[in-house]
Amino acid sequence: MIMKISKRQFGFSKKLLVLSMLAAFGPAHADEEEIAQLINPENSISVGLNAATGGGKDRTIFTQYNGLRKNDTNLLLDINFHKLNKETGTSIELIGNNLGLDNREIKFEYDHQGDFEVYAIYNELTRHDMRTINTGLQGAGTTAPTVASLAAPGAGTDLNLSLQRKGLTLVAEKWLAPNLLFTASFKNEDKDGARLSGTGIMCSAGGIFVAYSRFTCGTTGAMLMLPEPINSTTRQFEAKLNFSGENFLLTGGYYGSFYTNANGSLNPAVNGNLWNPNGSILVPGTGANTLGNYLTQPLALPPDNQAHQLSVSGNYTFTPTTRATFKYAYTHATQNEDFGSMGLAGGPAGVGSLGGAVDSSLAQLGVTARPLPKLSMLANLRYEDKADKTPLAKYDADKTGALLYTNDLNSSRKLTGKLEASYQLPDNYRATLGVDYATVHRDRPVGTFNIPDLALALSALREDTQELGYRAELRRSMSDTLNATVSYGQSLRDGGNWLQLVPGAPAVSDAAIYKATGTFPMTMTDRTRDKLKLSAGWTPTEDLSLQFMIEDGQDKYTAPSEKGLRDTGVRSYGMDAALNLSDNWKLTGYVNQGIQTFHVDHSMGYMAELENVNTSLGIGVAGKPSSRLTVGGDLSYLNDSNRYKQGMSSGVAPAGGGLPDVTYRLTSLKLFGTYALEKNTDIRVDLAHQSAKFDEWSWGYNGIPFAYSDNTTVSMQQNQNVTFLGARYIYKFR
Repeated sequence: MIMKISKRQFGFSKKLLVLSMLAAFGPAHADEEEIAQLINPENSISVGLNAATGGGKDRTIFTQYNGLRKNDTNLLLDINFHKLNKETGTSIELIGNNLGLDNREIKFEYDHQGDFEVYAIYNELTRHDMRTINTGLQGAGTTAPTVASLAAPGAGTDLNLSLQRKGLTLVAEKWLAPNLLFTASFKNEDKDGARLSGTGIMCSAGGIFVAYSRFTCGTTGAMLMLPEPINSTTRQFEAKLNFSGENFLLTGGYYGSFYTNANGSLNPAVNGNLWNPNGSILVPGTGANTLGNYLTQPLALPPDNQAHQLSVSGNYTFTPTTRATFKYAYTHATQNEDFGSMGLAGGPAGVGSLGGAVDSSLAQLGVTARPLPKLSMLANLRYEDKADKTPLAKYDADKTGALLYTNDLNSSRKLTGKLEASYQLPDNYRATLGVDYATVHRDRPVGTFNIPDLALALSALREDTQELGYRAELRRSMSDTLNATVSYGQSLRDGGNWLQLVPGAPAVSDAAIYKATGTFPMTMTDRTRDKLKLSAGWTPTEDLSLQFMIEDGQDKYTAPSEKGLRDTGVRSYGMDAALNLSDNWKLTGYVNQGIQTFHVDHSMGYMAELENVNTSLGIGVAGKPSSRLTVGGDLSYLNDSNRYKQGMSSGVAPAGGGLPDVTYRLTSLKLFGTYALEKNTDIRVDLAHQSAKFDEWSWGYNGIPFAYSDNTTVSMQQNQNVTFLGARYIYKFR
């Protein structure tokens, strides 16, 4: 439903100049209608109303972003105005879309041909959460909510969360010289609202939290729904200077990002007792080292931060067949908001803020060449260096206070490279071969960084990983109507010795670190990746075109353990078709299916075989029954299913047969018709019907809702049907 406004490169004047030249010197290549539109643009005003059936809960999926959530009837208003002064070479443009909705967008542009261009865009977008919260929480969406338990699930009041974005973009371009262009832009985005969030802990007598938990562990815990209050502003500024020479282009610029959050922390209160999952009363307590004390401690919200980047990039043409590109960028990012101003206490002595600082450097070089008429080659090299210069301080301690832990540093260096060659073979074959290389070096974790309970958390880390891959593609144009492509690629990732998570311990080999139930990060384990893709395009007649695609990929992981992620897979199939039934009628259709799989052997003793199957298909038709009437429509279907197959490592099936599927089905019918009352006036009618079914067990199953410890529940109407009808009057003028 959101109409995006696109910006034209260097404004209106350049495109008009090119098309005018084509019209004068090559009429066979010029689009006369497009030239006429640019010289004498058509303006329009569209006004109308829409109505939607069903109550608010019938259309929470349909109206997440399209601005139709609040009201059953809405104003539909769009404006498209262009004015060109051919004598002065200036133009004015005003475009407004969805002006009667809460996802409105408006753009104003002023352009002086060959001199300068300025424009401004204002836009709004509101995201309405598709779930309804039933709660007794007081002050929801503020920084100081109070939890008040309900006597039973469903006994509270309904709460719908939303998040509104308001953005303003200002852009200016100025030609300082025929080959020197200056551009500057500023963007401001405000976010206001709340989104679903919460806090909680489960602490059992033998659990991993016993050693460092802030409260006395027994077999207790609680979960609270606490919406995150959002009141933030993001500002971005960019300035560039573009210089074009005879054989080269050079761009230098500055980019700055500034994020401020009016909310520093969330400070909840608990009024009274809570509930255990079995329905018994849970007394959280109010003193030190109690569950209640833990649940009411301040929760830090995203802190203020900023980043500054200087960059230079360009390209150089050595010969008509050889060209080089380059880029260098340096970024300095900081986060040093004062803990006290955020409402956070208990920090390290003498430390008032994190003092976060990360310096990043990026260097990139590329070369493309065609040394022979049938041979083309390219090479790219990219280096990234991220230096985390945040000071270390003792932020955490175990329950006794005997062990103190610091924050961690996350510096890294990455080097990636690519070589590729493509050669035109006989019989319309073209072969491409490529080699890719990547290496990552990570700094060792500091010895005072807390990774709790080594027996149940991470077993080891790696400083270095390397990946080498190759790929091959063969493409053939069998005829003017048939072409096909097949490609295959494989990459292998391995790494250096593993680091034991004991301060001062040396790095060891895979064999030495082997642990049957060990846990190793999937981004650091050895991996073999294979990918095969087939595609074909066939145009048997002038009126019929078909596209086919088959893709299969698999990742296999190997770690010094019998546990962890074993493999993942991606398979997809698709076909698109377009048929011209006549000069006035066109038929389109598609069918696609994608399958993703994950096989995980968990260290706690169960095996998970996760599978996502996404199937979509659709058919559409558009035509002109008469010179005044244009009609069309499409029917689409989507079925997305997440399947959770489980088993025990011992081979015994889990109690209850594992977890149920999560499925989402959507059937959508859209129809439209436009009738020309006069040469400059149209009537347009849109009719849409959407039927959705979202079956998820995470918030409720078999009629029993999931309840937080205060009996707050989160739900959504499983079956939703909504019909949308809109009518517009469109007036066009020049």
